[in-house]
Amino acid sequence: MGENGVPKQCYPSAAMEVTSTELGHTAGSKCYDDDGRPKRTGTMWTASAHIITAVIRSGVLSLAWAIAQLGWVAGPAVMLLFSFVTYYTSALLADCYRSGDECTGKRNCTYMDAVNANLSGIKVQICGFLQYANIVGVAIGYTIAVSISTVAIKRPNCFPTDDGHGNPLKTSGTPYTIIFAVVGIFMSQIPDFDQISWLPFLAVVMSFTYSTIGLGFGIAQVVINKGVIKSSLTGISVGMRTQMDKVWRSLQALGDIAFAYSYSVILIEIQDTIRSPPPSEAKVMRRATAVSVAVTTLFFMLCGCMGYAAFGDGAPDNLFTGFGSTYAPFWILDVANVAVVVHLAIAYQVHCQPLFAFVEKWAASRWSDPWYITGEINVPLNPWSSSAGGRWCYSYKLNLSRLTWRTAFVVASTVVPMLLPFNSVLRLVAALAFWPLTVHFPVDMHIEQKKVPKWSTRWVCLQLLSLACLIITAASAAGSVAGIVSDLKVQKPVAAVA
Repeated sequence: MGENGVPKQCYPSAAMEVTSTELGHTAGSKCYDDDGRPKRTGTMWTASAHIITAVIRSGVLSLAWAIAQLGWVAGPAVMLLFSFVTYYTSALLADCYRSGDECTGKRNCTYMDAVNANLSGIKVQICGFLQYANIVGVAIGYTIAVSISTVAIKRPNCFPTDDGHGNPLKTSGTPYTIIFAVVGIFMSQIPDFDQISWLPFLAVVMSFTYSTIGLGFGIAQVVINKGVIKSSLTGISVGMRTQMDKVWRSLQALGDIAFAYSYSVILIEIQDTIRSPPPSEAKVMRRATAVSVAVTTLFFMLCGCMGYAAFGDGAPDNLFTGFGSTYAPFWILDVANVAVVVHLAIAYQVHCQPLFAFVEKWAASRWSDPWYITGEINVPLNPWSSSAGGRWCYSYKLNLSRLTWRTAFVVASTVVPMLLPFNSVLRLVAALAFWPLTVHFPVDMHIEQKKVPKWSTRWVCLQLLSLACLIITAASAAGSVAGIVSDLKVQKPVAAVA
């Protein structure tokens, strides 16, 4: 937990809770750093791997649609612009890991710790609200993504022709969303879910599996099309859409690309895994950020551009739904969709851990019934062994407050997306979170930490960067809202998915 009472942002195998019992160990200890916390062993390469794991996710599947809206010129240019802004502001944020000297100053182990150490007042509260609102939005988006992928797995059995192609019949996504919710309720009750050591390795395998399959199918589709690419330099032509629709969809594409690069809220937690100086964690993190942003940008370019080359102006929101209407091997698409489901089921729980911890700590300080909030019921998992005096007796400590609150959250995050279109919601969440969390707070903290003089050249340039990103965020949010309104008029988001 941060000193300001805001729970630590969780990241697979990156964030580590620190307790007071670990204080007092010497600087020469093999198990502890000089500040008494557990010794860190991370390097530039492990930090890069964590960032790449966090960034390469299901959002990569919608980049072909984003490129289709912007075209061959603006699409890659916007992607490069977002990558530069993300790298630059991440470097500013990395400098905020320690207060004072970059090698010996006090460590800020979470994003909120860094904000609290450099800023004050209402800004800290706004940052906390935006972080948790972003978690809720991402949880809703993940729920619908899982539903879409599970429906896609069933699609080969829903075609009227024997070869599994043609026009698919309508398939309801509601049962799959409910199944995901039931599984999510059970998974949410696992204590310290984000600390399970093998989770990040499984997540990275899953993310690279479906991303690589998507890239491979894109290349194969271009070959099948005999090199004919139905696309343009400026994206979808006005003839296919109205002028206003073209504008709105172009702005929505900015939200897709912003979502692809959104990892700033976990950067400090990743940095907290890097071993003690020298060199300083900030220098190592800047190199790790440069490597990871370069790798992910290259991967995004390949997936987005090859998907656009494969489908042209008809590129779908989800790349796999487009391949599902072609003569692609369905078993490979099934593997890809299973990988998406497994990855997002893990990501859902890991991303929600900070919100769970925050609400539970707040409830413990707010209500006077300590047993309901903190009391635990010992539930034997193999009662027959216990009654027989067996050696291997396992039990689960059930907390009623955790059971009630987390179940209610999972149910709510399941019901809400049944009413909303998936991709438009994710674009709105990404747009609203990009400027404040990726640009504004890192810039403000840098100005405060480095004491940048007001109206100096550097101060003006930083403020112009923040203002430009604010305008882009506002425009993208407007486009996403327009997309939600438009989608709600013509589709049932989960009830029926083709």
